[in-house]
Amino acid sequence: MHKKLRLSAILAVFCLGILLVSCGSTSKKGGKSGKAGKSNTTGWNYNDPNYGGFTVANAKEQKPGPGLVAIEGGTFTMGATQENVFYEWDNTPRQVSVSSFFMDQTEVSNLDYLEYIYWLTRIYGSEDSLVINALPDTLVWRNSMSYNEPMVEIYFRHPAYADYPVVGVSWKQANDYALWRSDRVNEMLLIEAGMLDFDPNQNAESHFTTDGYLSGEYVGVAGKNGKDKRARMEDGILLPKYRLPTEAEWEYAALALIGNTQGESVRDGKVYPWKGDGLRSQDKNYMGNFMANFKRGKGDYMGVAGSLNDGAAFPAPVVSYWPNDFGLYNMAGNVSEWVLDVYRPLSFEDFSDQNPFRGTAEGINYKDGDYMSTIQNDWGNRELEQSEYTSQMYDYGKTTLISDHSRVVKGGSWADGPYYLSPSVRRYLDENECSATIGFRCAMNMIGTVANK
Repeated sequence: MHKKLRLSAILAVFCLGILLVSCGSTSKKGGKSGKAGKSNTTGWNYNDPNYGGFTVANAKEQKPGPGLVAIEGGTFTMGATQENVFYEWDNTPRQVSVSSFFMDQTEVSNLDYLEYIYWLTRIYGSEDSLVINALPDTLVWRNSMSYNEPMVEIYFRHPAYADYPVVGVSWKQANDYALWRSDRVNEMLLIEAGMLDFDPNQNAESHFTTDGYLSGEYVGVAGKNGKDKRARMEDGILLPKYRLPTEAEWEYAALALIGNTQGESVRDGKVYPWKGDGLRSQDKNYMGNFMANFKRGKGDYMGVAGSLNDGAAFPAPVVSYWPNDFGLYNMAGNVSEWVLDVYRPLSFEDFSDQNPFRGTAEGINYKDGDYMSTIQNDWGNRELEQSEYTSQMYDYGKTTLISDHSRVVKGGSWADGPYYLSPSVRRYLDENECSATIGFRCAMNMIGTVANK
């Protein structure tokens, strides 16, 4: 009996010790556990005007902006998934990691871009150079040996094509659209949060921008104490900027290996955004249907009447065919897409294995063959004479079109054969040029905990 009592007493003391230790432990998220509304660093109250007024927002996870879906990051093999039929050795496979991010579920449509043009016209007037320079080049449809005049005249503006991907947009125009979209989304978020009154009389001098708001250029909504209610970045209301995806992000999102993975093992690689190495559906309900909009063969853009293969002689609506395992539409076929990177044939040799990206950082030029890469040598950055560098560089405009203005284009289009449907294939075009086969979609940085997205 006494032994049982002593054992019970020992167990009670042991449990009490555990309880006392746990009361002073850190929280599950790794931070110190403290009293609600009080600093663990100084002991001062948060959100208390009587103690300095330092405000702390309730913890918020970032919500996706309109049109975006969450792409959970991870490691994958970036680069060629099939033999390069043109023997262009610019895409050797390499293992990289991509952080989680958000990406448009579809390509940007004509309707989306028309909203942009309407806003610019309302703010600046239809004759302003900003409006004129933002317009898509509808002449990209013109072909001296094809009757494409109806597409020149109606593709961008006719309501029948509202849900089709916008084309004829340069890389620079796509970036301008992404910045405009960022401001419009944040403006509406502030209005909905009661932090900003909508101004229907905005003009070229007074229109809303996120950067302008954060710098105090706009009057906030009057609060109960007479002071303006203003949002800060620390409040978690404003979203990061929309932007073009990087080449690595685009390729990772297109492959969507999340649907091909068990544990940490990728069961089978992918050539296309769907499972298998064929171009037709294996679903018994859609057996034999093509999985994307592409050129089947010479002179065959859509199939035979009564039994059309992909059913689209030109682009198809942005929500067409089947989404991949991330829920993204048309990551193979329909239109190729601009991404953020500068094109270099040797990017795979000189890259970061975490969030790889190749830009044009000021003052940094890479020795990979273009003019800017070869005007300096390896012995003290001495500028070379004309005769010295001509033998080292690509002869721009004669033997190559690669420059600091060459941007990567990913994905196949309605006018491409099956080879280009692989997400790994990379092409390039000058950032000021455009095409009837190139569109784009936007991405956004993901902030916070991946598991909660």
